[in-house]
Amino acid sequence: MTDDHGEKDDAPRDGLQCDQLIRLNTLLAKLRDRPFYRERLADITLPLQSLADLSQLPLLEKADLVPAVPALPGRIFDLPIQQYTRLHQTSGTSGWPLPVLDTPDDWRWWLDCWQYVLDAAEVTDHDIAMMAFSFGPFIGFWTANDAMIRRGALVVPGGGMSSEARLKMIDDYRCTVLCCTPTYALHLVAVAKEQNMDLIKNHVSRIIVAGEPGGSIQSVRRRIEQAWGAKVVDHSGASELGAWGFGSADGRGLHVIESEFIAEILRVDDENPHGVAVNDGELGELVLTNLGRIGGPAIRYRTGDIVRGYRNHEQSSPFLWLDGGVIGRADDMIVVRGVNVFPSSVEAIIREVDSIAEYRMIVDQVDEMDQLRIELEGTSGLAKKIAALLRNRLALRIEVTPVAEASLPRFQAKSRRLVDKRVRS
Repeated sequence: MTDDHGEKDDAPRDGLQCDQLIRLNTLLAKLRDRPFYRERLADITLPLQSLADLSQLPLLEKADLVPAVPALPGRIFDLPIQQYTRLHQTSGTSGWPLPVLDTPDDWRWWLDCWQYVLDAAEVTDHDIAMMAFSFGPFIGFWTANDAMIRRGALVVPGGGMSSEARLKMIDDYRCTVLCCTPTYALHLVAVAKEQNMDLIKNHVSRIIVAGEPGGSIQSVRRRIEQAWGAKVVDHSGASELGAWGFGSADGRGLHVIESEFIAEILRVDDENPHGVAVNDGELGELVLTNLGRIGGPAIRYRTGDIVRGYRNHEQSSPFLWLDGGVIGRADDMIVVRGVNVFPSSVEAIIREVDSIAEYRMIVDQVDEMDQLRIELEGTSGLAKKIAALLRNRLALRIEVTPVAEASLPRFQAKSRRLVDKRVRS
C-alpha cells in the first residue's frame, strides 16, 4: 500500500505488530506458571516492550518437545489431560510418533487459521470438496475438513478407498474442490490416464495442496493445473504449530498468517547458535510463535523450513511473503561437492520433464563426502535428459538410473523420496 506521494504506507504492518505484541504478552503471562515454560521464562522480564524482545527467549526445537516416556504427548501440551479433546501424531519418519493435543478452543483456532486458506481458494457454501487423505492419526487435512464444514461446503470424505474409487466419487458427486498432497494430485493424473478418464471434464476447479513444497514450485504447480484444468492453492502447516501459511494470489509463494503467528527468519549455525535475523530476500530458517493455541503454545519454534521472505512486497496480502514457499528443509539439505542441494529443487527439475514419473533420491557417503544419486521409473532416455538438466541447473553431475515401472514406493500422504544411507557418528 502506498500514500499519495508514492511512499509505502507502513500503517497496516504497524497495527499488525502492535496486535501481535499485545497477544504475545497475554500468552506469556499465562505460561509463566505452566510446567514446560516456567523455567524458560524465569529470567525474562514481562511484559515484553517490543517484538524484538522476543529474541531473549530460547529457540524451541522438536527435540525439546519429546517426553521422557514414548507415546506421551509433546511436553508443551501440559494442561490437565481432561481439557483436551483431540489427539493427533506428528508424521516423523524415525523414532516414536509425537502425540499432539488440542482443546476445543485450540481446534476452533485451527479452523480460524484455515479460513485464510479457504479464502485464497475462494471456497463458498456452493462448493463440494473431496478430502483425499487417509483420516488417520496424522493431522493431515482433518482441520481442513472441519473448516470446510464451518464454511458450509459439502464435504466428501475420501479415506480408506482406492485412487480409482476417489476419482469416481469426484465425478459422481461433481466435486469442485480437491484437498490432497501435490504428489497425490499427480498420482491421480496417472491413475486417470490408466482408466481413460479425462480430468479436464470433471468439475474440480481448485486443488488445495499441503504436506510438501510442490504447491509453490512452478513446474509442479503447472503440471497439476494443466492436467486437472484447475487452480492450485498452496498451504503449509505443522502438527506442532498449526496452519500457518496460505498461497499467494500469483501462486509464486506463501503468506504467513501473521494475525495468528509471529514469524522470524533466522540464520542458525555454529557461529550463531541462537539465531540472527536475515534481511529481506535472504535465505534463512523460518521460526514461528503461535498465538492462539493455548493448550500447546510453541514459542519461537524452529520449523526447519528454509525460506526467502519479504516483508516489503507488492502482493495483495500485507502478511510476510515467502517467495517460492518452503524452498527446502534445513535437515534435508545435502552438501554435494560443495553445493547445497534441496530435495525440492531436484523435484522441480524432474517435474519440468515428467509430471508423474516416480523417483527416489539416495544419499550415500563416499570417502567422507556426501554423494547423491537418483532412481527413476522411466526409460534410459528420460533418465539422461533429467541428468543433463540437473547438471545444467545445479552445476553437479548426478547419476540418474532408470528402474522398472511400479518398483518404487507410492505415497498418498507426505512423500518420503529421500533415502539417507550416510553413516552418522
